[in-house]
Amino acid sequence: MFDFIKRALGIAPAKGAARRQQRVNARSGMRVLIVDDSTTVLATLRRMLEQNGYEVIEALDGEKGVDLATADPPDLIFLDIILPGINGFAALRQLRRNPVTREVPVIMMSGNEQATEQFYAQRIGADDFMKKPFSRAELFSRIEKLLDVSLMPRRRQHAGPDVVA
Repeated sequence: MFDFIKRALGIAPAKGAARRQQRVNARSGMRVLIVDDSTTVLATLRRMLEQNGYEVIEALDGEKGVDLATADPPDLIFLDIILPGINGFAALRQLRRNPVTREVPVIMMSGNEQATEQFYAQRIGADDFMKKPFSRAELFSRIEKLLDVSLMPRRRQHAGPDVVA
C-alpha cells in the first residue's frame, strides 16, 4: 500500500515524524575518542560530532586509542572491532581493567554482520554496539541512550562481569 494511504488511514507514522522528535544532545564540549583505522569513518564521525559541539580525539589503532584514553580519559569512546595491532576486543579489555578508564562508556563498531560480535562486545563490557554504515540519527540515538540527567554519557549497568578473559 502507498505510504500516503497508510498515513491517511492512521496505520503509518506521518512523513518525517521521526525527524520532528526532539533529540537530546549531550553537553557541548563533551570529549569523544574515536578509534578506527578507516580515515573515512574517522572523518564522517568527526564531522557529525563536531557539528554538534563535541570535541573529537582520534586514533588509527587500538594501542594508540588505549594510550590516549588512559592519558586523558574522554567522556565517550567509539571503538572499532577490526583494527591493526590489538583489535577492539583486546582494547576494550584493557580499558575495562584500568581504573582510569573503567567507567568511560564505550560504543563498539563493526561493518561485520555477525551477531556474535555484538554479543561478545556487550559481554566484555561495551555499553552499546553500532553496525557500519550508520546514519546520523543512529549515531545520536546511541549517544542519547547513554546520557544521564546532567547530559553526560554514563556506563550502562551490566548484569554480568565487565571483563571476560
